[in-house]
Amino acid sequence: METPPVLYVEDDKNDVLFMKLAFQAAALPYPLQIVWNGQEGLDYLAGAGKFSDRKAFPSPLLVLLDLNLPLKSGFEVLEWIRHQPPLQSLPVVIFSSSAQTHDIERAGALGASEYVEKLSNPTQLGTVLKRLEATWLLPHHA
Repeated sequence: METPPVLYVEDDKNDVLFMKLAFQAAALPYPLQIVWNGQEGLDYLAGAGKFSDRKAFPSPLLVLLDLNLPLKSGFEVLEWIRHQPPLQSLPVVIFSSSAQTHDIERAGALGASEYVEKLSNPTQLGTVLKRLEATWLLPHHA
């Protein structure tokens, strides 16, 4: 059986490239599935539209979610996830450039599993990814 993916909802191509490099550097065994806006994130998680083929687009083990997204914000995506019974226990880690207290508190109130400020150092990001793997993936995927 193939390893389920980590879903990364991010509209910035540089952040996506950086995350891909950090996944490789951290030698994470999970495929990284990218969607480019909040609506695609919802569609992917719902298995709707172009994401209806669950063999091609399997349910993720973890969602990495930006807050500032086109079409639907990360807050809207997070709120939607937490209102879907099959997804309520899905770990959702916010990856945002915002260190604003109100963003961090709102994400927590909406049910974010964790909040990580975006890092620009690949080694640091790799370290964060290994910690996220130990916290959110290994205990649930063993």
